[in-house]
Amino acid sequence: MKKYTNTGSKDTRSGFGAGMTELGQKNENVVALCADLIGSLKFDDFKKNHPERFFQIGIAEANMIGIAAGLTIGGKIPFTGTFANFSTGRVYDQIRQSVAYSEKNVKICASHAGLTLGEDGATHQILEDIGLMKMLPGMTVINTCDYNQTKAATLALADHHGPAYLRFGRPVVPNFMPADEPFVIGKAILLSEGTDVTIVATGHLVWEALIAAEALEAKGISAEVINIHTIKPLDEEAILKSLAKTKCIVTAEEHNILGGLGESISRVLALNHPAPQEFVAVNDSFGESGTPEQLMEKYKLNNQAIVEAVERVIKRK
Repeated sequence: MKKYTNTGSKDTRSGFGAGMTELGQKNENVVALCADLIGSLKFDDFKKNHPERFFQIGIAEANMIGIAAGLTIGGKIPFTGTFANFSTGRVYDQIRQSVAYSEKNVKICASHAGLTLGEDGATHQILEDIGLMKMLPGMTVINTCDYNQTKAATLALADHHGPAYLRFGRPVVPNFMPADEPFVIGKAILLSEGTDVTIVATGHLVWEALIAAEALEAKGISAEVINIHTIKPLDEEAILKSLAKTKCIVTAEEHNILGGLGESISRVLALNHPAPQEFVAVNDSFGESGTPEQLMEKYKLNNQAIVEAVERVIKRK
């Protein structure tokens, strides 16, 4: 297995911006819509280079979703951009009716997701968005772990037909996935092999899972780490293959324990291979104001929490 190392911390939203810049050059059908957050979503280059394909909608997110759905009728591939809270909760009815139910080829791109939004506090730190979006029939849900993977996912979505939700973040985080790593929607990536426990992580918790695996190795525990970037459709084959070997699993996500990746995997286990599972997630609460580091520590979304979850789950084997 290859060794994943931090090549320099970057924000995942800049990976989205880089992907949009490249798509602007490669695909003339790609259009961008923004709800008055050009800088925050890193739309600057796309707007500068392709002003005729950029639409500043203003603080009118529901209108943005409706316009995006309409643009697909003419063959355009719209990418909408605003904060995750406003991309989902604020406009859920419009997404359900105009995008998901109507099977429109809209890419809903959401920055500033989860607790790592930080100081803006609970009103902006949506922790329910994965659950909201995965429940919509036909909706693809992607949650990327670093700059390179976010760029790759953005490019992949342009070639994927159907409604999709792409979730990424605000803070700088380790950039460790190789730039040439293939991004296949619906296919997990095995980061390290192990025999004692499976750690399945998504988003910002993937790097924490790799750190946890090193700490566990020092304790004599062999952890298999899987990067689940696509929450829906879920790579059930990869999960079950690993579980057949390790017999227990820990899921890690920057999301509410209710409705997230962990619950999706619980369904897979219940239907195919019942096994002990522990969850690293926010335990049915809202967030609060603080630095990303403070919040990840307080809500136990870090490598130490993953190590502790592994130690608990192994005792249940």
